[in-house]
Amino acid sequence: MGWHDLMEAEAVQMRQSPLESARFGCSVERLTVPLGARSSFSEVREAVLESAADVIVLRYPAENVGWFAALTTLGRTAVFADCLTHWRLPAGEGRAPEPSPELRTTEPTGPAEVRASVSGIFAAYGNHYLANPLFDVADALAGYREWALRSAAEGRCLVLRGPGPDDVLGLATLEEGAFRTEILLAGIAPGAQGRGLYAHLLKAVEDRALARGATEVVISTQGHNTRVQRAWARYGFEPVQAVVTVHLTRNRLPHAWER
Repeated sequence: MGWHDLMEAEAVQMRQSPLESARFGCSVERLTVPLGARSSFSEVREAVLESAADVIVLRYPAENVGWFAALTTLGRTAVFADCLTHWRLPAGEGRAPEPSPELRTTEPTGPAEVRASVSGIFAAYGNHYLANPLFDVADALAGYREWALRSAAEGRCLVLRGPGPDDVLGLATLEEGAFRTEILLAGIAPGAQGRGLYAHLLKAVEDRALARGATEVVISTQGHNTRVQRAWARYGFEPVQAVVTVHLTRNRLPHAWER
């Protein structure tokens, strides 16, 4: 789910997720309560009770602090999966690093480079799938690769390179609307971390946003990922919202919890 679905849509949305269903071998639906929906829990309750999916991935504004307890009464196993924090930067106001002659940003050379970069950068990333024993860690990483490959195929992927032709230091995938650039995935290769390179990747995204007339850059991550949030704060991003993710699994699958 992108920024618009979580932050600006006006109604609760329940959608089938065929890609996740195929990847994890069980039916998955996504239920999203956007910030602007002003929804009551009764709408969520009705949607959950009507669903036949094995897993419902529910996201809702974190200020609804009583909802998780209520979710445990709906006949499903409720798994607290994560709390996403959303950040925003007005395009052109980033605190960019000094340019480096050894760094350049290009599109990826092909799918193999995207797969390798995502596998290296996000292999140990604690995403919401890992909270649920129904979902295999390898399948979750494969989902990130698929996500990045779709962005690259649509020309919405940037690679940060060093001086060598094969020196891939970082990668970012994007969703680009008329006035907004959303960073979907962004990270620095493990062997290149700790050198201040992430700010150069953010600068490349911001420059691209400005070049096409966008007015803001937005991004989100799990609340536990404090290291990257400190980098965002240094660059000039500000936090704007927190969103809770809960997996609601059918009781006919309890054996998975014994793995």
